[in-house]
Amino acid sequence: MKNMPKFKFIEARNRTSLPSGAGVYVFKNKRNILYIGKSSNIRRRVKNHFQQPDFRDKFFIGKINQVGYIKTNSEIEALILETQLIKKYKPKYNIVWRDDKNYFYVGITKEDFPRIFITHQPIKTPKSQSTEYIGPFVDGKALKQTLKVLRKVFPYRTCKKIPHHPCLWYELKRCVGPCILNSKTAQQIPCLREKIKKTSQQNIKNLVKVLQGKRRQLLKDLKKQMEQFSRTQEFEAAAKTRDQINALKNVLQHANIFTSPDNTTLIQRRLNYEELWKKSEKHLRDVLGIKQRIKRIEGYDISNIQGKEATGSMVVFKNGTSSKNEYRKFKIKISGKPNDVAMMYEVLKRRTRHIEWDFPQIMLIDGGKAQLNAAIRALMELKSSISKKIKVLSLAKRKNDLYIQGEAKPIPLSLLPQDISNLFLRIRDEAHRFAISYHRKLRRKKMIGK
Repeated sequence: MKNMPKFKFIEARNRTSLPSGAGVYVFKNKRNILYIGKSSNIRRRVKNHFQQPDFRDKFFIGKINQVGYIKTNSEIEALILETQLIKKYKPKYNIVWRDDKNYFYVGITKEDFPRIFITHQPIKTPKSQSTEYIGPFVDGKALKQTLKVLRKVFPYRTCKKIPHHPCLWYELKRCVGPCILNSKTAQQIPCLREKIKKTSQQNIKNLVKVLQGKRRQLLKDLKKQMEQFSRTQEFEAAAKTRDQINALKNVLQHANIFTSPDNTTLIQRRLNYEELWKKSEKHLRDVLGIKQRIKRIEGYDISNIQGKEATGSMVVFKNGTSSKNEYRKFKIKISGKPNDVAMMYEVLKRRTRHIEWDFPQIMLIDGGKAQLNAAIRALMELKSSISKKIKVLSLAKRKNDLYIQGEAKPIPLSLLPQDISNLFLRIRDEAHRFAISYHRKLRRKKMIGK
């Protein structure tokens, strides 16, 4: 807690002059610090304490003489600083509503491949299975979100038992993948275990420095490491370290981790989005000549290398936003020479058999005229009035030409309203991402013989 920044205090009646950025704030009477909090917008959060007090605020709101604040560069820094300041000052009205079970700690196991987890109570374990704990933290949701975004920069393990197959977190590059060491192929690669072990432990050390508020020191250390790699001509390692530095700076600066904005803000965001979607949906109906309301759009893509381990994806967007729990993936069954059109037909044919899934108003296919016709044929074979209510589109990658069912010539995406063009590109890119992630997973399974 050395060199901890100090609060700047103002009279409570002058609270409208508080800064509007991220940071930590404090309420104080003449003698004691009463309460410490954090926010992405200090001024707005303090204003809510006074104008929209909850039942807890009413215990101390009338006792406040001064409001103090410390500005931070990011929400993550505000979360960590709040934890340090509460630990230092032990404010009465932070402590009174919490016991040890209500605080949060980050647990880090001391293993070759350390595991990270969140717990309420640190548990003493034998030295052979010892665990280090960082905390306590006040806001569990913000802590989880912080670990989530930091995992993109410093991948780490969360599983209690290392699985025998590469897991989803490894596929998503959120874990260094000690699980791949169980494969026969990996066991034949010299020094692979040591490399994964070293990377895993180094990632944990870096992440711990962030959680301890040592951001500047970490960035300085990473820069030295990058320069050292450059001097020894380890250019790949230098580039990787450079990417980590940039990613860490970006995460610390822009990550939104405070998941509990005030109700007014939430309502306003929702209203703004609904208004935007209402306009986009009207543009969409005008462009496609659709009279019915557009509530659901499905996007499809195929991923394969020369027909091997071919996969198909279906992504779902509801009212303009992705609905990931309704995504579906397909392992292509047809064999023979690569045939993207036949594969797309198979995917759409299999999808139409699932009448228990809600049907969309629009299906967006990755491809050109041939893929469009294959999708239309699959729908027509459904032999149901449902098929007549679905508009099929296909988007060709090369020139971003949009083929529309019933239209002879495609429309360049650049000629469409910007919001519609962006929507179609988002859906196509998401379908491609989902398809290729499944394809890579199947290829990796085949490579390691599992």
